[in-house]
Formats: sequence, C-alpha cells, structure tokens
Amino acid sequence: MTVLNCAVLTISDSRTAADDKSGDLLVQLLGADGHQLVQRTLVRDDIYQIRATASQWIADPDISVVLTTGGTGFTGRDSTPEALIPLFDKTILGFGELFRQISYDEIGASTIQSRAVGGIANATLIFALPGSSNAVRTGWERILHYQLDVTFKPCNFVELIPRFKEA
Repeated sequence: MTVLNCAVLTISDSRTAADDKSGDLLVQLLGADGHQLVQRTLVRDDIYQIRATASQWIADPDISVVLTTGGTGFTGRDSTPEALIPLFDKTILGFGELFRQISYDEIGASTIQSRAVGGIANATLIFALPGSSNAVRTGWERILHYQLDVTFKPCNFVELIPRFKEA
C-alpha cells in the first residue's frame, strides 16, 4: 500500500468544523486505508474560495490527493464543479459516471442530481463528492478505496502520479 498525502475540503454554507460529519467520515476512511491527512479546511460554497483553496493544494508538491465534499448538487449556491473543473489538466469523466451508476442502486433516480467530478491537475488527483455522509461512504468504499491503492489491478489512479509510478 502506498501512503498518499491527502487534503480534505468541505464546502458548505451551513456546516461548521464542529458538525462536519461528511468531512470527519472522509478523514476516517482515508486514515483507515493508511493514507495521511495533511490539510483540512471548510469553506463557504463560493467558487473563488473553493478554487483558491484547491489551487493552493494543487501547487503543493506534498499533496497527492484533494478530496472535497459538498456543493455538487443543483440547489442554492452549489458550485463545486464550476470551481474545480477549470483547474483540471484532465477530467476523469468516468469518476462521476461510475459514482452515479453505483449511487443509483442506493438512491434511485435521485442520483441524477449528483455532479460528482474528478480530475488531475499538476499531478494531483482531485475528487469532488456530494455532501452527504452516505455519498462520501459510497464514493470512498466503492471507488476511491480501490483506485487509491497502487496494488489494485489492472490499473489505479496512483500510477498516474509521477512520483509513485512503478519502475
């Protein structure tokens, strides 16, 4: 297992650090898989606050994975995809598609309102999950748990990070 340095960003107009259950769960899940939390913060659902934090982490050579929770719906000020997609060097189209496919079994057609996205920027993996704890658990346990494990074959996202490429 390769230990990845991860940053967790919660995007919410209503949550605080004291009641950020989805962010807490994400930290717990990545730690249980042996990854290291190196940064964590919470910002309002504002394109520029999201983009500023993500940009700082993308530029940090010590951060390999940025995980966000919240702001992926269609209501209110949900703007996580609009904030992150312009930062991507490449979009991982299949991440959102697979997330919605898996979620369909759990929440039915309501999954169409999820705008979960993934991408790569400056050799940093970025995944935006919805804000519910159930969605965070689904995204981690059914996709990211495997794709952030360098031993998962035939391929995984870790192999896309230059400093982790196997010789």
